[in-house]
Amino acid sequence: MTQEELFKKLIAHCKEYGFIFPSSEIYDGLGAVYDYGQNGVELKNNIKRYWWDSMVKLHENIVGIDAAIFMHPRTWEASGHVAAFNDPLIDNKDSKKRYRADVLIEDYLAKLDEKIEKEVEKARKRFGEAFDEEQYRATSPRVKEISEKRDAVHARFAEALNNNDLAELKQIILDCEVVCPISGTRNWTDVRQFNLMFSTQMGSTAEGANTIYLRPETAQGIFVNYLNVQKTGRMKLPFGIAQIGKAFRNEIVARQFIFRMREFEQMEMQFFVQPGTEMQWWNEWKNTRMAWHRALGFGDENYRFHDHDKLAHYANAATDIEYNFPFGFKDVEGIHSRTDFDLGRHQEYSGKKIQYFDPERGENYVPYVVETSIGVDRMFLQIMSAAYCEEKLENGEERVVLRIPACLAPTKVAVMPLVKKDGLPEKAREIIDSLKFDFNVAYDEKDSIGKRYRRQDAVGTPFCVTVDHQTLEDNTVTVRHRDSMQQERIAIADLYAMVERETSFRELYKKLK
Repeated sequence: MTQEELFKKLIAHCKEYGFIFPSSEIYDGLGAVYDYGQNGVELKNNIKRYWWDSMVKLHENIVGIDAAIFMHPRTWEASGHVAAFNDPLIDNKDSKKRYRADVLIEDYLAKLDEKIEKEVEKARKRFGEAFDEEQYRATSPRVKEISEKRDAVHARFAEALNNNDLAELKQIILDCEVVCPISGTRNWTDVRQFNLMFSTQMGSTAEGANTIYLRPETAQGIFVNYLNVQKTGRMKLPFGIAQIGKAFRNEIVARQFIFRMREFEQMEMQFFVQPGTEMQWWNEWKNTRMAWHRALGFGDENYRFHDHDKLAHYANAATDIEYNFPFGFKDVEGIHSRTDFDLGRHQEYSGKKIQYFDPERGENYVPYVVETSIGVDRMFLQIMSAAYCEEKLENGEERVVLRIPACLAPTKVAVMPLVKKDGLPEKAREIIDSLKFDFNVAYDEKDSIGKRYRRQDAVGTPFCVTVDHQTLEDNTVTVRHRDSMQQERIAIADLYAMVERETSFRELYKKLK
């Protein structure tokens, strides 16, 4: 099965099992907008809890806020979004399809990387245990040829981005013979910029209405509240402000399911520091955030840092944490050193003094900021991609299982009476009543026990508890574990402690220390 086929299966699975639905589907949907179903919203909330607690609960100097989506229009002038929040777009004249020029070039570079890896893998199979990968990469003429080609294109690409040279971006696409995936032709338009902000009107009449924007990021809500939080919380540098909230971008080239959407959710933390210490903190937060991702246990080799080729107008350092999705390594989180750009610009545009008095240095200054920004939806897709597994069992049967970490799983326990009579359903309900105040618990009595197990595997439920006739005699139940499919007999009295131990966030948080 190809990675593309796997991704299609994952998308279908998300809909079939109540994780994600196309928005307004009865009206044929709305492009790049999705709704979270009954299982999806539970997983999403658990992801947000993992992030929020790891930021706010585990750090004494980080607090949270929840800012409004609507903000004063001057906010976006100060932040630079009105002038500079653009994507470089290019059309194929034959297919009439529109693409991001930078993404086309990035995909081309990724294909060259794949060619290098294929050469390395072929050599590994050829030489066996005697294979020296480092030496082969350094001496192979074929690898050297591809690498030199890739580096040359990458250098041109980075320079074009930093110079905002749209003509050069198009020329790179032409020189690399990049074709439209739909038409297969290289009949491209010129590259032009497109602003991504959604605008609307606020006011009682059309004539008197003011143009405002749906926020394209949550960070500015933190910056404009910096003084409020610092003063009311008596916060001392360094300290952070965290927020989870919706953002909106008019993505013309929305693709890859929920990876790039027009309405999405962000988890952002802005960490305010003394000027001159920002690079130390940037590196600190790089390591902290990578540890957060790797703690989930999806394989360290599936994560990597990718430094930006072009720095945003506010940054002096920026890197992404990328995950190896079925469609390749893509960013799920950014760590940026934003300097004093944001607070300085809001001070300038508002006319309000936005500074920090440092008692140790005896002076006022505008703090520098290190940002960590992660997309909830991308994190959701990352977990689903990593967890989705098709297994062939020893008896020849197949099952689809979501190996979601137990603490993040939508449902922690499914309780199942073996049959729908003899008092077993009533006993199952008693067990649910003993667990439901602390855990999300499901009841399932339809179909054979095997089919019920498969249903729970498919939504990632870590534990299935079967109530049978022996339960009525000795108050024990059969607990079946999702990943191993092993079964054990335990007392009902011990069930709560077992579920709490296995589904708690506690062990996950310990890995972050």
